[in-house]
Amino acid sequence: MPHRPYVIDKLISAKTIAARIEDLAREIETSYAGCERLIVVGLLRGSFVFIADLVREIDMNIEVDFLEASSYGDSTESSKEVRILKDLRGKIGGKDVLLVEDIVDTGFTLKHVTALLESRKPRQLKTIALLDKPSRREVDIKANWTGFEIPDEFVVGYGIDFAQRNRNLPFIGKVRFTDEDPC
Repeated sequence: MPHRPYVIDKLISAKTIAARIEDLAREIETSYAGCERLIVVGLLRGSFVFIADLVREIDMNIEVDFLEASSYGDSTESSKEVRILKDLRGKIGGKDVLLVEDIVDTGFTLKHVTALLESRKPRQLKTIALLDKPSRREVDIKANWTGFEIPDEFVVGYGIDFAQRNRNLPFIGKVRFTDEDPC
Protein backbone atom coordinates (compact mmCIF):
# COMPACT_ATOMS: atom_id res chain seq x y z
CA MET A 1 0.00 0.00 0.00
CA PRO A 2 1.66 3.25 -1.09
CA HIS A 3 1.99 6.01 1.49
CA ARG A 4 1.87 9.74 1.02
CA PRO A 5 5.31 11.34 1.05
CA TYR A 6 6.33 12.79 4.41
CA VAL A 7 9.17 14.46 6.24
CA ILE A 8 10.09 14.13 9.90
CA ASP A 9 10.63 17.18 12.08
CA LYS A 10 12.55 16.59 15.32
CA LEU A 11 10.29 16.98 18.36
CA ILE A 12 12.36 15.52 21.25
CA SER A 13 16.13 14.99 20.98
CA ALA A 14 17.98 11.83 21.97
CA LYS A 15 19.81 13.77 24.69
CA THR A 16 16.54 15.02 26.18
CA ILE A 17 15.08 11.50 26.14
CA ALA A 18 18.17 10.05 27.88
CA ALA A 19 18.03 12.69 30.64
CA ARG A 20 14.33 12.07 31.25
CA ILE A 21 14.86 8.29 31.42
CA GLU A 22 17.49 8.79 34.15
CA ASP A 23 14.98 10.80 36.18
CA LEU A 24 12.21 8.24 35.62
CA ALA A 25 14.52 5.40 36.72
CA ARG A 26 15.19 7.16 40.05
CA GLU A 27 11.43 7.65 40.59
CA ILE A 28 10.77 3.97 39.82
CA GLU A 29 13.52 2.84 42.22
CA THR A 30 11.94 4.95 44.97
CA SER A 31 8.44 3.67 44.24
CA TYR A 32 9.51 0.02 44.23
CA ALA A 33 11.98 0.30 47.15
CA GLY A 34 12.10 -3.00 49.04
CA CYS A 35 10.84 -4.94 46.04
CA GLU A 36 12.65 -8.28 45.74
CA ARG A 37 12.42 -8.36 41.95
CA LEU A 38 10.63 -6.08 39.51
CA ILE A 39 9.08 -7.60 36.42
CA VAL A 40 9.27 -5.05 33.64
CA VAL A 41 6.81 -5.82 30.84
CA GLY A 42 7.39 -4.11 27.53
CA LEU A 43 4.53 -3.60 25.14
CA LEU A 44 5.87 -4.54 21.75
CA ARG A 45 6.79 -3.33 19.36
CA GLY A 46 6.99 0.38 20.02
CA SER A 47 8.46 0.22 23.53
CA PHE A 48 11.53 -1.91 22.75
CA VAL A 49 14.04 0.97 22.59
CA PHE A 50 12.51 2.71 25.62
CA ILE A 51 12.46 -0.45 27.75
CA ALA A 52 16.07 -1.27 26.84
CA ASP A 53 17.29 2.15 27.93
CA LEU A 54 15.01 2.26 30.98
CA VAL A 55 16.02 -1.11 32.48
CA ARG A 56 19.72 -0.26 32.09
CA GLU A 57 19.11 2.82 34.25
CA ILE A 58 17.08 1.10 36.99
CA ASP A 59 19.34 -0.14 39.80
CA MET A 60 17.22 -3.09 40.95
CA ASN A 61 16.85 -6.82 40.40
CA ILE A 62 14.82 -6.89 37.18
CA GLU A 63 13.15 -9.53 35.06
CA VAL A 64 12.03 -8.49 31.57
CA ASP A 65 9.10 -9.93 29.67
CA PHE A 66 7.14 -8.78 26.64
CA LEU A 67 3.57 -8.63 25.49
CA GLU A 68 2.58 -7.60 21.98
CA ALA A 69 -0.67 -5.77 21.44
CA SER A 70 -1.92 -3.96 18.36
CA SER A 71 -4.61 -1.41 17.64
CA TYR A 72 -3.03 0.46 14.73
CA GLY A 73 -1.76 -1.92 12.02
CA ASP A 74 -0.25 0.30 9.31
CA SER A 75 -2.64 3.18 9.96
CA THR A 76 -2.08 6.51 11.70
CA GLU A 77 -5.38 6.08 13.57
CA SER A 78 -6.27 3.53 16.27
CA SER A 79 -8.79 0.88 15.28
CA LYS A 80 -9.95 0.85 18.93
CA GLU A 81 -9.85 -2.95 18.74
CA VAL A 82 -6.91 -4.21 20.79
CA ARG A 83 -5.51 -7.58 19.81
CA ILE A 84 -2.95 -9.53 21.86
CA LEU A 85 -0.41 -10.92 19.39
CA LYS A 86 2.13 -12.27 21.91
CA ASP A 87 1.49 -13.01 25.56
CA LEU A 88 3.86 -13.04 28.52
CA ARG A 89 6.10 -16.06 29.01
CA GLY A 90 6.20 -15.84 32.79
CA LYS A 91 3.66 -15.64 35.59
CA ILE A 92 3.06 -12.31 37.32
CA GLY A 93 0.70 -13.37 40.12
CA GLY A 94 1.83 -11.91 43.45
CA LYS A 95 4.74 -10.04 41.83
CA ASP A 96 5.65 -6.38 41.34
CA VAL A 97 5.10 -5.39 37.72
CA LEU A 98 5.91 -2.29 35.67
CA LEU A 99 4.19 -2.10 32.29
CA VAL A 100 6.16 -0.06 29.73
CA GLU A 101 4.25 1.60 26.89
CA ASP A 102 5.64 3.74 24.10
CA ILE A 103 2.73 6.15 23.73
CA VAL A 104 -0.69 6.63 25.30
CA ASP A 105 -2.98 8.05 22.65
CA THR A 106 -6.67 7.08 22.81
CA GLY A 107 -5.90 4.93 25.86
CA PHE A 108 -7.59 1.80 24.50
CA THR A 109 -4.40 -0.30 24.40
CA LEU A 110 -3.20 0.70 27.87
CA LYS A 111 -6.65 0.16 29.40
CA HIS A 112 -7.05 -3.26 27.75
CA VAL A 113 -3.57 -4.50 28.64
CA THR A 114 -3.74 -3.14 32.19
CA ALA A 115 -7.05 -4.98 32.75
CA LEU A 116 -5.54 -8.16 31.32
CA LEU A 117 -2.50 -7.97 33.62
CA GLU A 118 -4.60 -7.02 36.67
CA SER A 119 -6.68 -10.16 36.09
CA ARG A 120 -3.49 -12.15 36.72
CA LYS A 121 -3.30 -10.74 40.26
CA PRO A 122 0.12 -9.05 40.46
CA ARG A 123 1.12 -7.72 43.90
CA GLN A 124 1.22 -4.29 42.32
CA LEU A 125 1.01 -3.06 38.74
CA LYS A 126 2.20 0.36 37.67
CA THR A 127 2.56 1.83 34.22
CA ILE A 128 5.01 4.08 32.44
CA ALA A 129 4.70 5.66 29.01
CA LEU A 130 7.41 7.47 27.12
CA LEU A 131 4.84 9.74 25.45
CA ASP A 132 1.35 10.88 26.34
CA LYS A 133 -1.20 12.63 24.11
CA PRO A 134 -3.93 13.57 26.60
CA SER A 135 -5.84 15.56 23.97
CA ARG A 136 -6.59 12.28 22.13
CA ARG A 137 -7.77 10.28 25.16
CA GLU A 138 -11.04 8.43 24.63
CA VAL A 139 -10.98 6.27 27.76
CA ASP A 140 -10.20 7.27 31.32
CA ILE A 141 -6.66 6.05 31.91
CA LYS A 142 -3.32 7.63 32.74
CA ALA A 143 0.13 6.10 33.18
CA ASN A 144 1.74 6.33 36.63
CA TRP A 145 4.80 7.91 34.97
CA THR A 146 5.12 9.77 31.71
CA GLY A 147 8.26 10.80 29.92
CA PHE A 148 6.79 13.59 27.82
CA GLU A 149 3.38 15.04 27.13
CA ILE A 150 3.09 15.81 23.42
CA PRO A 151 0.56 17.59 21.21
CA ASP A 152 -1.75 15.75 18.84
CA GLU A 153 0.91 14.96 16.24
CA PHE A 154 1.73 11.65 14.59
CA VAL A 155 5.22 10.76 15.83
CA VAL A 156 7.95 8.28 14.95
CA GLY A 157 11.40 7.32 16.16
CA TYR A 158 12.91 5.81 19.29
CA GLY A 159 11.04 2.55 18.58
CA ILE A 160 7.80 4.13 17.36
CA ASP A 161 6.93 3.47 13.74
CA PHE A 162 4.82 4.50 10.81
CA ALA A 163 3.98 1.34 8.82
CA GLN A 164 7.08 -0.35 10.33
CA ARG A 165 9.38 2.50 9.26
CA ASN A 166 11.46 4.98 11.29
CA ARG A 167 11.75 2.91 14.51
CA ASN A 168 15.53 3.31 14.33
CA LEU A 169 15.58 7.10 14.68
CA PRO A 170 17.38 8.09 17.92
CA PHE A 171 14.91 10.92 18.57
CA ILE A 172 11.14 11.48 18.52
CA GLY A 173 10.01 13.23 15.38
CA LYS A 174 6.65 14.39 14.14
CA VAL A 175 5.51 13.24 10.74
CA ARG A 176 4.55 15.99 8.33
CA PHE A 177 2.87 14.81 5.17
CA THR A 178 3.82 16.56 1.95
CA ASP A 179 2.62 16.52 -1.63
CA GLU A 180 6.10 16.09 -2.99
CA ASP A 181 8.56 13.23 -2.83
CA PRO A 182 11.41 14.21 -0.45
CA CYS A 183 13.97 12.15 -2.40
